[in-house]
Amino acid sequence: MIEETIQDDIKIVTFKNGKTNPINKEMLLQLKEIIDEVNANPTPKGLILTGDGRFFSSGFDLPIFINFKDQKEANDFFDMEEEVLLALFTCEKPVVSAINGHCAAGGLIYSMAADYRIVKDHPKIKIGMSEIKIGLPLTIAQDEVMRFGFDSNRKFRDVMFFGEMMDVYKAKELKIVDEVVAEEELINRAKQIVSAWIDTPNRPFTRIKKLMRLDTAKRIAMKLKEENWHEGLNCFFKEDVRQTLEFVQASMA
Repeated sequence: MIEETIQDDIKIVTFKNGKTNPINKEMLLQLKEIIDEVNANPTPKGLILTGDGRFFSSGFDLPIFINFKDQKEANDFFDMEEEVLLALFTCEKPVVSAINGHCAAGGLIYSMAADYRIVKDHPKIKIGMSEIKIGLPLTIAQDEVMRFGFDSNRKFRDVMFFGEMMDVYKAKELKIVDEVVAEEELINRAKQIVSAWIDTPNRPFTRIKKLMRLDTAKRIAMKLKEENWHEGLNCFFKEDVRQTLEFVQASMA
């Protein structure tokens, strides 16, 4: 589900799950193990997220949501998911998203948790958030990570509320991605960013990143503990939402 390789002392994590690389429970748990490994050891120097084929990731694997038996099962899944997303957001080493193809919904959320985002220059690639159109809100960590990735609440509003998919050039204009590069340069450019940021005396990157993200990370942890955010997960048991999820899943089959 996740393919791990090392190139130039950098861990490359490739989402590899069918045609659209949907993110499932096993992939999330594997990603958490990789992040813990990267944090615990002096090597690798950093982490690159990418996808296999024409997709970075289409988002979460919809059968997970469709098959929730009860509220507890939904709560348990998102308790785990929020932990993984927060771990990625606070990874001590540089994290670069090398967006090789379509990137939507949960795929974009996990891309936005990175420190830097590079996308392949291709006119057919679509990037965006479609949750509002299928009846799904964001969880606490997802909301905070997405907000952190934008430079204004207005841009966050427009991307979230309109739910439109955009091409790579519009994504660059909105600063959702930092660079648009040729396909053959995608991974090499990501490796250049990781190396440039970490290969300095004393690796001050780690401390700077921690301070930069500390307030957001603390806010996520506090809200997860103190707010009744699980209540919002009842959306998965509403008939109109379930029908929409089933329709979307069938259209992607």
